[in-house]
Amino acid sequence: MDYSKEKQLAAFLSICSNALLITLKLIVGFLTGSLSIISEALHSLSDIAASFIAFISVKKSAKPADKEHPFGHGKFEELSGFFEGLLICAIAVFIFHTAIIKFVKPSAEPLETFWGIVVMTFSVVLNIFVSKYLFKVGEKANSIAITADAEHLRIDVLSSLAVLVGLLLIKLTGLYVIDTIFAFVVAVIIAFTGIKLTLEAAKGLLDETLPQKDLDLLNNILNKYIGVDIVAVKYLKTRKAGSEKMIELVIIVHKNMTIRAGHDICNKIEREIAETLQGAKIFIHLEPCEDNCEFCH
Repeated sequence: MDYSKEKQLAAFLSICSNALLITLKLIVGFLTGSLSIISEALHSLSDIAASFIAFISVKKSAKPADKEHPFGHGKFEELSGFFEGLLICAIAVFIFHTAIIKFVKPSAEPLETFWGIVVMTFSVVLNIFVSKYLFKVGEKANSIAITADAEHLRIDVLSSLAVLVGLLLIKLTGLYVIDTIFAFVVAVIIAFTGIKLTLEAAKGLLDETLPQKDLDLLNNILNKYIGVDIVAVKYLKTRKAGSEKMIELVIIVHKNMTIRAGHDICNKIEREIAETLQGAKIFIHLEPCEDNCEFCH
């Protein structure tokens, strides 16, 4: 099933929600002088950049194979996820640097917290709803780009909550250094997310095998055919390209089997795998068994 339009809609919704939050956070952050709110605005800025990358990547990955990309464009999703992770790490470094400067040379200006509390509360509620929708679409469409974008928003919920708690503590205690401390907290959360996403996307770029649960499903299917329609599975190779799961099989069949019979068996195996693993693309090569094959006897 083609989920490209639904993925593009999800990415566009993320762009709109992040654009709104960035505007509100920047306005309130600069008006109040709160570093933690400005840090959150930068975090949302990285989110909207990630959303743009996700939007472009899902459109690009949905294109069919062509002369320059005979295996399709699925890798654009992994590539986008990799750059999203690097972008988030860069934002974290910037916030660390700014927070250190403010910690060493704190401002004597009083910090207004009311509008910051309002904006952070709104940010938490909005991102909860949008991230849930993106996770739903990402899981259904098996899209690493949409899932990565949803992960950004979920982390944004946590960092916004951290800033909200910090602002409430400032209102109760009057200790403005709390604002800088919670900016550090936001930076740590952002850095952790960036590293996680970069490593996850790198797995796809380096053609790491499919998750163990997918391999178990594959082996369960193939084991039903061994000793019945085929002699053995010589080797199984898997990798991921965006939402597509690439599966290569070499199977051993009876040496006297006709081409038509072998083709029919391959179709049966391909059909069952495709029905079990969403987005599977299967390539099967047949080889004849040896003269002393036990299956033949």
